[in-house]
Amino acid sequence: MLIEEIQTQVTESSTALRDVRHEMGKAVIGQDAIISRLLIAILADGHVLIEGVPGLAKTLIVSSLAASLKASFTRIQFTPDLLPADITGTLIFNQKTAEFYPKKGPIFANFILADEINRAPSKVQSALLEAMQERQVTIGETSEALPDPFFVMATQNPIEQEGTYPLPEAQIDRFMMKLLIRYPQMEEERRIMALMVDPKPIQISPVLTPEKIKLMRQIMHSVYMEEKLTDYILNLVWATRHPERYPRLSSLTPLISYGASPRASIYLAKAAKAHAYLESRAYVIPDDIKAIGKDVLRHRIVLSYEAEAEEIKSEEIIGRILDEIEVP
Repeated sequence: MLIEEIQTQVTESSTALRDVRHEMGKAVIGQDAIISRLLIAILADGHVLIEGVPGLAKTLIVSSLAASLKASFTRIQFTPDLLPADITGTLIFNQKTAEFYPKKGPIFANFILADEINRAPSKVQSALLEAMQERQVTIGETSEALPDPFFVMATQNPIEQEGTYPLPEAQIDRFMMKLLIRYPQMEEERRIMALMVDPKPIQISPVLTPEKIKLMRQIMHSVYMEEKLTDYILNLVWATRHPERYPRLSSLTPLISYGASPRASIYLAKAAKAHAYLESRAYVIPDDIKAIGKDVLRHRIVLSYEAEAEEIKSEEIIGRILDEIEVP
């Protein structure tokens, strides 16, 4: 397919995402970057982990997104006494037929908000993360496919430590992106107050369907990426594993225990294409990769004790890598 044909398809189909932003803007104020990343994750068929203090509209963002996409939405509050069956479902005994039948859990929805995922034990976290990876749930002897699209946004609170079960790095790696949600600006908070104090209900109109999302994904995959940009992504990921191979980054070697996994390369490529699509472009440029670089990599680097002692964050290391690796 010629690049001109791809550009026409991208331009025509991506306009619907502006309608999604418009509808979400009725309820969500000051979180444009987060909304963009969520749309990228949906297009790239990935999941998102969001870290932020309570009260920053995490639930509102996902519920508004689901409403604008005409899709089912479920919020699961993770607690220390939650069981895996509370999420996936269980077998129920029918006394009339003397048979067991599967009762589906709340995970059977297009959009899942896993609130405070780090407050639940590891068995519950594993049940969710397995469903994210396999896109199906086994209840008894029956395997049930999850809806398509299936999108999970998990949240965790960085300031609460008691009664939490931090996610292991291997499980965090299954999330396409980790986003940091911050406080709004004062003027934005003024608008939020005015919006939420108003007793009139906020009406969000659905502008997309799951079928349209599948079509958009097909077009997004046809977005062109040059071979040298693939090499650029590989160099970024390899620099997290072997910084000593890059002269300007050798000082990072004692700060990194483990670098990013191969999932990072895959997700960087997918997210870069989705970012280009979001910008109504039929081809990827280096700025697409840089724009989503920190979001894809920040949770995939395991820092050494030396880095923790010096209070060096993964953000700083990724910033150094993005600055020093030569852009094609």
